[in-house]
Amino acid sequence: MTFDFDQIVDRRGTDSNKWHKHGPGVLPLWVADMDFASPPAVIEALRARIDHGIFGYLREGFPELVEVFVERARKRYRWDVPPEAIMVMPGVNPTNNVAARTVCAPGDGILIQAPTYPPLQRVPLNVGLDAQYQAVVRGARGWEVDFDAFERAITKATKAFLLCNPHNPVGRVYTRAELTRFAEICLRHDLMIIADEIHCDLVYPGHEHVPMASLAPEIAARTITFHAPSKTFNQAGLKASVAVVTDPKLRERFMAARLDMVQPTTNVMGYTAMVAAYRDGGPWLDALLTYLEANRDFLADYVAKNLPGLRMIKPEGTYLAWLDCREAGLTDPFTFFLEKAKVAFNDGKTFGLTGDGFVRLNFGTPRAQLTEALERMRKALAAR
Repeated sequence: MTFDFDQIVDRRGTDSNKWHKHGPGVLPLWVADMDFASPPAVIEALRARIDHGIFGYLREGFPELVEVFVERARKRYRWDVPPEAIMVMPGVNPTNNVAARTVCAPGDGILIQAPTYPPLQRVPLNVGLDAQYQAVVRGARGWEVDFDAFERAITKATKAFLLCNPHNPVGRVYTRAELTRFAEICLRHDLMIIADEIHCDLVYPGHEHVPMASLAPEIAARTITFHAPSKTFNQAGLKASVAVVTDPKLRERFMAARLDMVQPTTNVMGYTAMVAAYRDGGPWLDALLTYLEANRDFLADYVAKNLPGLRMIKPEGTYLAWLDCREAGLTDPFTFFLEKAKVAFNDGKTFGLTGDGFVRLNFGTPRAQLTEALERMRKALAAR
């Protein structure tokens, strides 16, 4: 089966936040929401559910999803997930907050790498924690972790490490060796680990996603992991995700922390789409990754040749590019490109520490739209 990712789907008039936030005439390359239709298998499963006509509560246990997820984790990531460790949740963002409430108390510290996806920055504020940031740094081979600085950032108050892997926004896919170093430091300082792995399926050739909890039993025992089909299969609006907590006592604490605050499940449509995506979406995902890799390479080449003052390190995963505009002489690159080029990005400043002078670009869009946006940027820079 072939999939047409070049097809332009008109999303205006569909209540799309991505396409309505900045008004008509603006090409939106911001929020992590692709412009591709979800896999046919997902659409067919949703149609069948709609045709049934009843949208009642889901049964407990989610046996179909559990079976599919366990098999997929084993085949894709060589990760043996105990069936009882799996919980269904209504999205990763609320689940990150539940996890922080589970492993921290108000006033505790939580360590986060920067720059950071904005909702992860809000977790400490929501839970009453002290946010402790450690910067991802630009090295000879791209974005790197200074592990000595990482360990120095830990204080007596630090109780948890909030890991984003693949990292949003810089696109790093941490190696097994890097994750092992993170884990060793966390063990040494008795830190719990919250592993947001929402982009884990979006990894390019030459790189491998390694679930933090798959490293060793003693790491799994202190890790709460989140996966979701939302970014991978373009179904973020359906609000469905999976939490994996292998330690029984930690799982009990997690379930108590979410009680009557966050639904202990998802909606029936989100669940239907999640099962279909994880069970039958493999061929579509393979084709998507090929298309995204080509878009990424096209983007990197265009930036290097046609956008003076902009720099880009190719992301190893995700469909997000972290563009460094600091040498372009732009006081505010987000506003410049929005007003002069009519292209909308995510403003680097919203990603906190070290984000000033950057924008985040979503290249999960048909090549024609990506090309038009880049041409607008080139003309805007040339007309200054």
